[in-house]
Amino acid sequence: MPAVSRLLRTAAIVVVAGATWLCAAHTAVADQRPPGGGGSFGGGPTSDASVSGDASGPALSASAKGIVYDFSKNGKGSSAGPVTSSSTTWTPPACYYAPKYTPKALEAYMRYQWMGTSTTEEWDKKTQGRYVDKGGDSDKDFNKDKASKGAWWGAFVTEGREADPAAQDCDKIPFWVDKGDPPPADAPQAVTPEILAQLAYSEIRVPGTKVALKPQNKSTVNLPTWAWLEGAEFKPVSVTASVPGLGVEATSTAEPAALKIDPGTPDAELHPASGQCPIEGGRIGVPYRKGNSGDAPPCGVTYLRASGDDAYQLKATVTWKIHWTGTGVEGEQRLPDGVFGTEQNVVVQEIQSINR
Repeated sequence: MPAVSRLLRTAAIVVVAGATWLCAAHTAVADQRPPGGGGSFGGGPTSDASVSGDASGPALSASAKGIVYDFSKNGKGSSAGPVTSSSTTWTPPACYYAPKYTPKALEAYMRYQWMGTSTTEEWDKKTQGRYVDKGGDSDKDFNKDKASKGAWWGAFVTEGREADPAAQDCDKIPFWVDKGDPPPADAPQAVTPEILAQLAYSEIRVPGTKVALKPQNKSTVNLPTWAWLEGAEFKPVSVTASVPGLGVEATSTAEPAALKIDPGTPDAELHPASGQCPIEGGRIGVPYRKGNSGDAPPCGVTYLRASGDDAYQLKATVTWKIHWTGTGVEGEQRLPDGVFGTEQNVVVQEIQSINR
């Protein structure tokens, strides 16, 4: 059989074999992830030469990534964006382990990687004892006799974290996990409800924070500038992450707590003095009304120096309290707060007066 024909035939075998165990994951990801999501099961870091090579090879699915996300209660709109952990020592995992291959799919994937470069003797040497035990006590052959009772797990890189050095921490070669059994202790990034909650955290999107200002175009030195988010409904958003074949899931929920104003210059007074504007009834601040010019705003800033030929960069950042619930976990669990902010230009002028 010509080499090209063998390649195409092997690729077809893997896709068909993979559909058996994770077809549900493939469908759910395609239906629920926004355009541009997805990826290949052929990738993932590895430290073992026996499964290294072209990461775009055959895979279980063309779009599934081991985890299904439900975005139906997530933030939406062009201004929505991801929260960033307020903790300097914690971020969601850059990589994780999840069910990746059926027995036939793993064998076909390995044969694809080595095709044309490996002899039968080399194949036997690389797989014997690890994936194959012909003639041994177990007579193991990629666990094909247990195809419906588990899966080979492998490494995935969290979308957008490909360049993060932490993405290389998941360097275990594929390992088998029986359904109902916990993943091995030496794979701390293996999906559990807590890991799923952390991955869901990275998928949370919250409303933008560009505030309305009065005066709108130019503020004036020593006169208060009112700031508010009129009509913005700041309400909880959530993302659910699950692995269908395992029956585990977790939901991470973000709730707005407060908006912080950074005027972009130390020559300013904040209202309130802490710069923390409370969120009440899903709204931030109070819109300016005619006759309020002499009042201090519930949320805003008074600039003490003109911006000259430039503009100050006012930044409005909302802090989101994040908690999660998951399969087999009692009550709500906390994750580090998330923050999301937007910058906007503020020109500050100085009123010139002439005394006669």
